[in-house]
Amino acid sequence: MSASLFTLHADWSIKSLGEICSGGDASIQTGPFGSALHASDYVLDGTPCVMPQDIRDGKISTDNIARVSTEDHDRLKGFQLRVGDIVYPRRGDIVKRALVGEREAGWLCGTGCLRLRPNPAKAESAYLSYYLAHPDVCDWIESNAVGATMPHLNTGLAGSIPVVTPPLAEQHQIAAILGALDDKIELNRKTAATLEEMARAIYRSWFVDFDPVRAKAEGRVPAHMDAATADLFPDSFGDDGLPLGWANTEVAQLCSIKGGKQLEKELFSESGAYPVFGGAGQMGLSDRYNADGYVITVGRVGAYCGVFVPHRGKAWVNNNASHIIPKESIPPEFLLLALQALDLSAIKKGAAQPFISNGDLGRLTILLASADVLSAFNSEVKPMFERREALLCENQTLANLRDTLLPRLMSGELRVGAAKELI
Repeated sequence: MSASLFTLHADWSIKSLGEICSGGDASIQTGPFGSALHASDYVLDGTPCVMPQDIRDGKISTDNIARVSTEDHDRLKGFQLRVGDIVYPRRGDIVKRALVGEREAGWLCGTGCLRLRPNPAKAESAYLSYYLAHPDVCDWIESNAVGATMPHLNTGLAGSIPVVTPPLAEQHQIAAILGALDDKIELNRKTAATLEEMARAIYRSWFVDFDPVRAKAEGRVPAHMDAATADLFPDSFGDDGLPLGWANTEVAQLCSIKGGKQLEKELFSESGAYPVFGGAGQMGLSDRYNADGYVITVGRVGAYCGVFVPHRGKAWVNNNASHIIPKESIPPEFLLLALQALDLSAIKKGAAQPFISNGDLGRLTILLASADVLSAFNSEVKPMFERREALLCENQTLANLRDTLLPRLMSGELRVGAAKELI
């Protein structure tokens, strides 16, 4: 393979992926076909089996991963994954991929996937994984894929992908620079998730389990709060079983719920300043907005209907979502957590295309405490939300930097030493 897919600024060699995945036990291999692994073979507790839907953002998600028994795992040992393998879907979104780490070693490459095992004497796995994310490489894969309606990636096509191969030492340095950015992104993501869970835990403690009220009713000092905050809580329960003075209140009394408006396709922009929220959360960017402040959206139609998504600042709420605007007396972070805690199963309608009406949502009830308790709650959780938002904003900046550096490093336009100064 002699031609690069993009302009090279360095005297680096070009090898086919097939050549890189050859020699020793290196290979390009498809997962087991349906005759070797049936849907009925999957078990609740066993070894994970990686399917195309498990490949997300360069990693393997275990959210809904299938599993196989020890017997099937041993029977299919030829499909076991090793550290440094790269897994691709064979159909559909064929440009996403996942690099196998220590956690996934021994898992199975499942039906519908393709496994790359590079020869470590020819290419470093982390470098190769980043190279395969190069926009020009992704475009080449898609344009050469078999099948118009459902793109298909086979071993022959994968093996013909041209790969720029700097010396191994430089491959390692390039991967280290990009990996450092991804490591920071992952750390920020985990910290943001922890902050969100901390806020949820406080909500549950105060407004679901009533821990401060129960403690006072039993003559104990409420935990994890100062005396001034503890004094705000009642010390008994009413006949309805709720903290004295608190009441279930319809959602419509706490906020207004407005349907979104369709944004024309030509108004979407990859460089837009504001997020666009639809039925499944953020769906793009635009320079137009129809909402501002603490924007809470909820999907009204589709598989993700009933999912509440927050955003602080300007945004466009599209027609498959609704915009929830808290009343001035209701802290928006409290309202978000209260909405996310609701059971919406009773108001979801439609089997093939689930939907939730604004009217039904407005008639659900949320437990409302005194204004002083809500204010104290807001003082506790708002800094957590703001820190979480700052981390996610930083992640976007880091991802943009990574995506900017990647093609320049892969072409040799930007050398490693200069790239280190940018991060």
